[in-house]
Amino acid sequence: MQLSAYRKLVQASALYDLAVTAPLATPWTLAFMHALMSQLNVGLGGMPLPAFEPFHMFIAGLLGSVVTVWSLLRLRHPSRRLGLYDGAARFLFSSWMAWTLMATGAPLLWLLLVPECAWGVAQWWPLARCTDAATGARPLGA
Repeated sequence: MQLSAYRKLVQASALYDLAVTAPLATPWTLAFMHALMSQLNVGLGGMPLPAFEPFHMFIAGLLGSVVTVWSLLRLRHPSRRLGLYDGAARFLFSSWMAWTLMATGAPLLWLLLVPECAWGVAQWWPLARCTDAATGARPLGA
């Protein structure tokens, strides 16, 4: 894969993250998203999501805030290095999603887990073959 194509992949994953997690970054949008996700989980055959207490809102808001900033960084400065780190983060997130899926059986988690794993694989798979079109080199930091 050419480095320019890989950078586009990193940017695409950042856009996906913005769409999914930016709504978690404020208390108002988080409350709306929690209700929406609960309805979706019920629509998929699951139970309503548990109500969030202030501490849950705080943790979810931190997640939304950090991932939003991380996404903006990858949009502005897509690189092989950031794609590698993002892939690692996705595998960590996926492990927590899988654990929560096993603990709760919430079908909504499939809608998050599958894309998360796919983005992780998409960003790690081509790394060994990622090259600069001009030099043919495999620059880690590019």
